Parts: sequence; C-alpha cells; structure tokens
Amino acid sequence: MTLATVPRYNSNQSGKRRGNAVVSGASMAGLLAARILADRFSEVTIIERDQLPTEPVVRRGVPQGAHPHALLEAGRATLEDLFPGYGEDLVSAGGVAVDFASDVNFYSEGDFLAHGRTPMETYSATRPLIEQIVRQRVSDLDGVHIRSGCQVNDYLLDDTATTVEGVVIRDGGDRAEIAADLVVDATGRTSRTPAWLENHGYTPPELEEVHIDVAYSTAFIERPTDDLRTFLVPPSAPHTRGGMAAPVEGNRWVVSVHGVHGDHPPTDSDGFVEFAASLLTPEVKYLLDDHRQVSSAIEQYPFPTNRRYRYADLDQFPEGLIVIGDAIASFNPIYGQGMSVAALEALVLHHALATDSTEGLALRFFDRAEEVIDTAWRLAVGSDFAFPQTTGPKPRGTDVIRWYLSRLTQKAHTDSTLSSAFFRVLTMEQPPSTLLRPEKMWHVFKPTG
Repeated sequence: MTLATVPRYNSNQSGKRRGNAVVSGASMAGLLAARILADRFSEVTIIERDQLPTEPVVRRGVPQGAHPHALLEAGRATLEDLFPGYGEDLVSAGGVAVDFASDVNFYSEGDFLAHGRTPMETYSATRPLIEQIVRQRVSDLDGVHIRSGCQVNDYLLDDTATTVEGVVIRDGGDRAEIAADLVVDATGRTSRTPAWLENHGYTPPELEEVHIDVAYSTAFIERPTDDLRTFLVPPSAPHTRGGMAAPVEGNRWVVSVHGVHGDHPPTDSDGFVEFAASLLTPEVKYLLDDHRQVSSAIEQYPFPTNRRYRYADLDQFPEGLIVIGDAIASFNPIYGQGMSVAALEALVLHHALATDSTEGLALRFFDRAEEVIDTAWRLAVGSDFAFPQTTGPKPRGTDVIRWYLSRLTQKAHTDSTLSSAFFRVLTMEQPPSTLLRPEKMWHVFKPTG
C-alpha cells in the first residue's frame, strides 16, 4: 500500500469518543497513533522514557535524530491531512519548501535522473524540528496528555490472560498502573512485546532480518538562503559508498555519507571530506569544500539489519494491544522511509478503528499494515540485495525487478516521464506496479536514438 492505495484520513468516520488509550513511546509513530486515537478515545496518554525538550534538539531516545530524515510524499500529505497547516508551521519554524522534481538531484546508474516537469512540493527539515511540531500539535488536542521521563515496564492482563487492560509504568522511583481500553506499543526497535508475548503463553511473531551493516556520518554546513539544491547519491553495487545533502532550517545543509557492509565513514572532518570525495559523483564533496562546517561534531549512527516482525502471520493476539512503527518493521535508513511508513500505518489504524467494536482490532490492523510494510520492505531490501554480501530472506522476484529498475533509471537520465514516475514510487505516493504499466514499459524498452 502507498498513499494512492490507502484511503485518506476522514474525520467524519471517527464516531463518539469514549474510553482511555495509552501509547508507549513519543516517537513519530507514537505521536501519529495518538493523533488517530484522539478521535476515538476520551483520554489518550503518551508515555515517553525521555525528558522531552521544548526546543528542536536531538534527544537521547532518538540517536538517529542527528541524521537526515525525509518527509516523502506519503508522509507529507498524511501529516497535512492530520494536522491542517502543518507544512506552513514547519516552514514558519525554519523548515524549507523544496520541489522534489527540480531541486532534488538523484544519481543512479552513472548519471543524474532528469528533472520532472510537474512540481512535487515537499519539505526539508531536521528530525527534531519535524517531530517537535507534530508533538506540539498532538499535545494541543483535547484529552491528550504526554508523560515524559517515565517508562512502560509491563502490560496489565485480565484474569483470562486474553486482554491487555493497561500498563505498569515506572515514574522516577515510583510504580504506577494506568488502566486503558487500548495500548499501543510504539517503542521502536527496542520493543519488548515479542518477549512479553512468549512469556505469557502466546506465540511470538517470527523475526525476519536482512543484514546490510550500514553506518552513516553526518555534519551540518552553511547554506545560502536561496540555494535549495539536494543531492542523493545512494550506494550502487559494487560501490559500497553513498552520500546526500539536503537544505534544512538555520540556512544549513545536512550532509551525510554512508557505507554498507562494514565500509563505514569516519567521524573526523578530514576523513569525512575524503570519504565524500570517493563517492560516484563529486557534488557532495564540492559542497563541503565551498561551505564552512557549522556543527561542532560529526555524528555517526550504525544500522546492522533491516528488521521485520511478522505480526500479520499470528493466529492469536491479546485484545487491547497493538504494535506500530519501527516496533513492527524498520528499514535501511538511507532510503528515508520510516516516517512515511509510520504515517501510512496511522491511516490504517484510523480505518481499522472505524467500526464500533475494538474486538479483533490488532489482527485487523496487522493484516492491513502488512501491505504498507511489504511495499517499503521490497523497495529497501531489494536495493540492499544488489550487494552479494547482503544476507537474509530475499523477496521473490527481487533480481528481475532490480534488473528492470536498473534499465528504467538509465533511461530516466534523459526521460522526465520515467524520472517522475520513479520519484512517485520512491516517495511512496504510487505503488511500484505503476512502473510496469504499458506506457512506462514502452519508455523503458523503446530504442534510443
């Protein structure tokens, strides 16, 4: 599922608000889930381990927050539906409006893809700023409360051990219980729900992992106010190195370089620039040469594996509990899918809650969310399997699809029809199947010259 195939948010289907819900984790997935729950429940409590900042700064619980994040079209449009005027708020706070069709320079198969003819407006900002504005909009909702500096330690089960009825939290040194009609686990890759399920007699979901061993280093440099150039240079087998630069708030570019399968970039300035010089195209290096670094340090973040829990395959799951976001699946971050997948999953939750009864909610949600996850998973791990060092379950048809996309992107160097279609798939606006339509295949296979 993508933006084009998941029904959009509809405030008219929310129904009467009643009961209480708890969200564990103030991640983007947790905040978006809380936004959806606020339509259905009288009280929504978000429990967050971190002490949440009032300014857009990187927080301890989001170590990847210092690195680039993308609001793909699926995420941008959904945020605008859920929080009308969100884009204006982001720009007012310093975020940058860019045109994916003309400002973004995407390097693949030996050259940059042609710029598109139709504008594709999106926003570019740091993860802390994107998250802070969402958090503020969520906290302003009637009945929503955020409790930071405390942690969910356990779920409360009913006497039959079939229904979660709330959570046990640790607030400082104090233990407390919060009753809830629905609990959402949005704790990301640290989720303990699979172990909890096994400890309470349930079959835990199967864990699927694809090993990529990527790490990326990130710095910020000065940027002229009117320079919105964005460069995306992903690794291309057998070349294991990639990089990117994007305009963000504060008249800066966020510049990141990354390497897969252990070819990790350094964190010193000289080594960072030298690594950038080894990319397949020199534009990122030129930016570093011509603009002063304004970050005090170069941060690094490792990501060993794409991970996916197969919750949709379970036959039994406790009532009153669902899992969302990175706690279900997390993808190689160089593709920038995380926030947009979380947004689409929030839409799936919105529609799953449309019925009067929450009975069987989790399994309904997992079944529908699986289609969102599967699209992103195939895009991410399909690219990762271009490297022979990548290990793990390979989706069926990966090699054929990768061959076709390679030919498509080569033609897209000079064909704006193909580049636009490719970008709409890359940003999770359209499903990959649109690239196989007869008119697109004609552009891919038609003779050159």
